[in-house]
Amino acid sequence: MDEVNNEESSKEFETPEERVRAFAKSVNYEVKDTELLRTALTHRSFTSENPGFPNNERLEFLGDAVLDLVLSDMLFVANPNMPEGELAKARSAVVNEDTLYDVAVEIELGRYMFFGIGEARSGGSKKKSILADCLEAVIAAIYLDSDYVTAREFVVRQWDERAKQSANNPGITDYKTRFQEAIVKYNSQKPRYVVKTHGPEHDRFFTAHLFAGDKEMGTGHGKSKKVAEQDAAKNALEYLEKLT
Repeated sequence: MDEVNNEESSKEFETPEERVRAFAKSVNYEVKDTELLRTALTHRSFTSENPGFPNNERLEFLGDAVLDLVLSDMLFVANPNMPEGELAKARSAVVNEDTLYDVAVEIELGRYMFFGIGEARSGGSKKKSILADCLEAVIAAIYLDSDYVTAREFVVRQWDERAKQSANNPGITDYKTRFQEAIVKYNSQKPRYVVKTHGPEHDRFFTAHLFAGDKEMGTGHGKSKKVAEQDAAKNALEYLEKLT
């Protein structure tokens, strides 16, 4: 297959294979078949402008099933006493487009994708649905390139804390919204988050400090900014309950 570049290609990557290997390295995955992973990173707009190159739509279908199985397995094993209805709520809270998009942004997935010129110019690398679909395709590629255990390890690294938060309060895990509603009743101060990043780029850790006015209400930690903020809001809610 001839190598075809597009506008989305970063100057830091001299070849498509270099870009694919850079992505694999960034998520701590030892890729075997770079063409398979490249397909997972290829949007249909690239295929439209470069006939003969496969895109990630079929892989997306498989990745959705693998992700669903891994998260169901995680929640089922970790919560032996949770009823089926609550398990379903907890799973739906972490297996959805919003969560896929958040994970994709955290691992900078758009930076490594292949787009057609038009989609690249319109900001395809930042679009929620495109990033969410691509991440599912990446999960499928890892599964096919290695095995279920390896794909599961990748999902667990990205979803573990999210799954734990969802299991703790299935269906009501948006602590940020709940805190914002509660603090308005308390003193009408709009919440403010200050987030600090720790550790190397490949293993970052976040600490979030939640303030209402000048008063710190809670601190949270996590492997992503969003998880840390949700943890801070959860702790702030507990603190607020003690005051009221």
